[in-house]
Amino acid sequence: MDPASPAPPHPPAGIDVGRVEEWFGRHVPDAAAPLSFHQIAGGHSNLTFEVTDRDGRRFVLRRPPLGHRLASAHDMGREFRLISALAGTEVPVPKAFGHCDDDEITGAEFYVMGFIDGHVIRDRTAAETHLNVDARARSSESIVDTLAALHSIEPADVGLGDLARHEGYIERQLKRWYGQWTQQHTRELPEIDATHQILLGAIPPQGPARLVHGDYRLDNCMVDDTGNVVAVLDWEICTLGDPLADLGLLMVYWTGPDDAESAWDSGATTPEGFWNRAALAERYGAVTGRDLSDLGFYEAFAYWKLACILEGVYARYLGGALGERDPGELALFAQRVEAAATKAHGLASQLANTRPTGDRS
Repeated sequence: MDPASPAPPHPPAGIDVGRVEEWFGRHVPDAAAPLSFHQIAGGHSNLTFEVTDRDGRRFVLRRPPLGHRLASAHDMGREFRLISALAGTEVPVPKAFGHCDDDEITGAEFYVMGFIDGHVIRDRTAAETHLNVDARARSSESIVDTLAALHSIEPADVGLGDLARHEGYIERQLKRWYGQWTQQHTRELPEIDATHQILLGAIPPQGPARLVHGDYRLDNCMVDDTGNVVAVLDWEICTLGDPLADLGLLMVYWTGPDDAESAWDSGATTPEGFWNRAALAERYGAVTGRDLSDLGFYEAFAYWKLACILEGVYARYLGGALGERDPGELALFAQRVEAAATKAHGLASQLANTRPTGDRS
């Protein structure tokens, strides 16, 4: 090498460049080596890399986090199956190129999908930089209409009828996330246990099973300059079940200009133009025709589930599985877990005190 030439960039953790290039050569014919890898900012679970080939073509590679991981929480094959199945539906997803289940290639399974130009709106600065007032309103409408499109799909029609059990979604979720809380929690939070018991006794009847994304929010989507959703991302915990769980979680993640602050408030949806939560729910009800009288239950469940998920992320941070982190970021995660647990318990207590279990047909 010429001493004056710059040293090649150091490959990011989690990528064996040589072996991944060989795999691309066999499975992604559109790509031409050499490849460069850049870890995309954001995300606290799976690792996401922008991959650029010799001719400037771009792809995206997803793999689980470094270190120990729960067996079912980072299923790359599941994500790949979902985006493959949804191609051609009204739900926008990236093109699926290939899935690798051989841990010997780069230390864990991974899959490759197409790169989509668009904006991931994670905070107020991104919203104000990339979206004007009209585009913010359009993104509010589009995120609801995209969710409604997902929930309109009959799973069997896209080859996903066997993705999971159809019945008892909320019971299964309560069992799953409470089990993960029990395995991973770093401190005692009595609100988690109390809310779990209240929710178990107040589960609304479930209608026909639909695809439930499980983590549906604005920054798990990409939007274009006009605010249209051009891709839905992060399908790792998608399953079959009660679609209103997705709407309840969207209510938790979303804080419109005149909404009360949420336990998860990034400020992304607070600028002028964005709809408030009530408008989102009204639009969803109008588009789908679903009865939303039990939405309060799903919001309480969403806060509780969020607390359990964030505690798992916090535990992995403390264990170093997601790399070195600023102590302030660690403290923020701990605070968000506690805030979500408190909010969940407050909403669940209101349910228990003000109404019997609803009947939704």
